[in-house]
Amino acid sequence: MPALRTLALAAALPLLAASAAGAQGGPFTLRTRPERTDYRETSRYDEVVAFLEAAQRAAPEMLHLTTMGYSMEGRPLPLAVWGRVPDASPEAVRASGRTRVYVQGNIHAGEVEGKEATLALLRDLVNGEHRGWADSLVLLVAPIYNADGNERVSLVNRPHQHGPVGGMGQRPNAQGLDLNRDHTKLDSPEAHSLLEMVNRYDPHVLVDLHTTNGTYHAYHLTYAPPLHPATPAAITELLRGEWLPAVTRGLKSRDGWDAYYYGNVPSPESTWAAAAGAERGWYTFDHRPRFGNNYAGLRNRFGILSEAYAYLTFRERIETTRRFVEEVLDYAGANAGRIRRATEAADRAVVVGESLALRARTVRGPRPVEILMGAVREERNPYTGEPMMRRLDVKRPERMAEYGSFEATETDRAPRAYLVPPSLATVVERLVAHGVRFRALERPLRVRVEEFRIDSAQAAPQPFQGHRERTLFGRYAPAAEREVPPGTLVVPVDQPLGRLVFVLLEPRSDDGFADWGLLDEALEGARAYPILRTRDAVP
Repeated sequence: MPALRTLALAAALPLLAASAAGAQGGPFTLRTRPERTDYRETSRYDEVVAFLEAAQRAAPEMLHLTTMGYSMEGRPLPLAVWGRVPDASPEAVRASGRTRVYVQGNIHAGEVEGKEATLALLRDLVNGEHRGWADSLVLLVAPIYNADGNERVSLVNRPHQHGPVGGMGQRPNAQGLDLNRDHTKLDSPEAHSLLEMVNRYDPHVLVDLHTTNGTYHAYHLTYAPPLHPATPAAITELLRGEWLPAVTRGLKSRDGWDAYYYGNVPSPESTWAAAAGAERGWYTFDHRPRFGNNYAGLRNRFGILSEAYAYLTFRERIETTRRFVEEVLDYAGANAGRIRRATEAADRAVVVGESLALRARTVRGPRPVEILMGAVREERNPYTGEPMMRRLDVKRPERMAEYGSFEATETDRAPRAYLVPPSLATVVERLVAHGVRFRALERPLRVRVEEFRIDSAQAAPQPFQGHRERTLFGRYAPAAEREVPPGTLVVPVDQPLGRLVFVLLEPRSDDGFADWGLLDEALEGARAYPILRTRDAVP
């Protein structure tokens, strides 16, 4: 494979030595930048690529390299494929019949432990550890998804996070976009690249590695399954009922670390808590598929969010994240067939006629839960003097309400198909990027359709991620027969991505194309939503 990027001589020389050692049968001992700098610094893009190339040379029969697209500034996004496959192609990976797990680091490039943890894990795999995973799994590892943000290192990024003291990248990409808000609207080349990979390799499991700097709690790591209420129940039940509890037990029994579902306790002074009249409790984040774990769920896949605790030391965060991934993969390897069968069953299920969520709110759990609250002490970055918070080994159990899941506040029955005018080029392009199946009418068609009549629209007072989100108000008129012109795109809901189609195309969806303003031009002065739907079969 050609080099992903030209390497500086200083970086290349030690890699050649490490690669030669691996090729001669010795251990692959190349160290990451944190390991070389006593955890003061994090790896740069060229170093990540160099590490992957050296690892591949050390174990060419098991580790293969490719790319999955490009960043805004033109950096190829590396993808490592590990397992018993002949090469890194999606055809070879899918033909293996094994369960495919995608592990992603650095979507927020100041949250760098996922990047470093995946590199260290790949080194372990090259050296023969976790051999049993290869019996049932193929791993797809993207250590540096937000490659451009990674290169914007500053000593003052991620305030209060405990290191690396030599600086870290920034949260957004080179466009200033948060890539973990871009899974539905697809404004970034990184998001398009990710979905191209997902459509081609079709991983059964997607693991997204983050760092959280919120409430002072006592957990080493928190996590979340898909949170959208339209996620297939079997996906959520396996994650909440078995998989994540097994990971939690593994971390506790082997490492003595506590882990729990992601949450925060809003302070009484917070604007949100005051406005909502929120009781003291443990609140999760958001159900919308703009977030990666939720997006995975609407694709009938297992999405797992990991959030290492920002006030652990940098070294501790890397190790905690690495161990979390190991526990996730241990379960996946032991239950690979069940995981595949659950996704296949969800793909076969027909959601036409089902009541699916358009909008949602958090649900108060049936009983209080015990949350481990913690404490920190303030330390200073030795190079900037800025405060960093250091986790103390303090655990204060507190029983409180838990708001950890969502229920629909508005639903509708999924139609048989949507009818999209071909003039809506932005919508069509994004449907293609999501991997949604559709076809164009070759001749006029008379069919009973439902049209959403708009009473009013409300735009958000402030732009968010380059868009002013829009809420449409109105209702569908009773179905009436209409002639639909040739060229109209028929988007069936009876397809594996039917749940996602519903969320993207419904006018009242809280994370659809209308919400993101992608139809604003067509809606200017309009009295009806331009996308029709039908409950009849379209021949």
